[in-house]
Amino acid sequence: MEVIKDEEGLDIELDINLQKRNLELSEANKKLLDDHGILSIDFMGSVGSGKTSLMDRLIEKLKDRYKIGVIGGDLTTTIDMEILGKHNIPVVQINTGRECHLDANLVAKALERLDLNDLDLLFIENVGNIICPADFPLGAHKRVAVVSVVESPYIIVKHPLTFQTVDVVALNKVDLASLIEIDLNKLEGDIRKINSRIPVVRTSAKTGSGISALSRKLNL
Repeated sequence: MEVIKDEEGLDIELDINLQKRNLELSEANKKLLDDHGILSIDFMGSVGSGKTSLMDRLIEKLKDRYKIGVIGGDLTTTIDMEILGKHNIPVVQINTGRECHLDANLVAKALERLDLNDLDLLFIENVGNIICPADFPLGAHKRVAVVSVVESPYIIVKHPLTFQTVDVVALNKVDLASLIEIDLNKLEGDIRKINSRIPVVRTSAKTGSGISALSRKLNL
């Protein structure tokens, strides 16, 4: 497993120039992926939302149809990439140290460590955070917000920017909704108020419910 440590990073000055430079790098990443015919999907969500588990389910479902690679972001560990690497697919770990999101520069470095000629689908697991990644596009063609129903009944309304910028929402761990008396219709309604056109898929990585529907919404 390749491990990249963010020792220099992009977060030197937090101003508009940083975001502009990140956008330029993200466009370069997307062009590189396009040139190799690779579809890339960025998964965003809080720690414990179930990003890794959903990706695990998707990889199991899709690995016979696609040549899949994964780039994973985490502060210090390689736990998630060890899980996904069990599918015998190429994985690259990015350890950000303290930063709460991946950036396009780090993804560019990770792409250098993958054989892009041998991939046609790339999953990117962002650092566990529902807020910061929204401001830092990575060059992915699609972005998925993974929201666990056990996080908070106000998780959507408190973080509207994320749901303005993603292409699909996976409302995850729905198998637990009845146990904690969470109103799934209310959560989905909160998403619709922010972005009425966004597809919302109810999923459970534990049971496998909604995985096929999520795959379809991502056109996979």
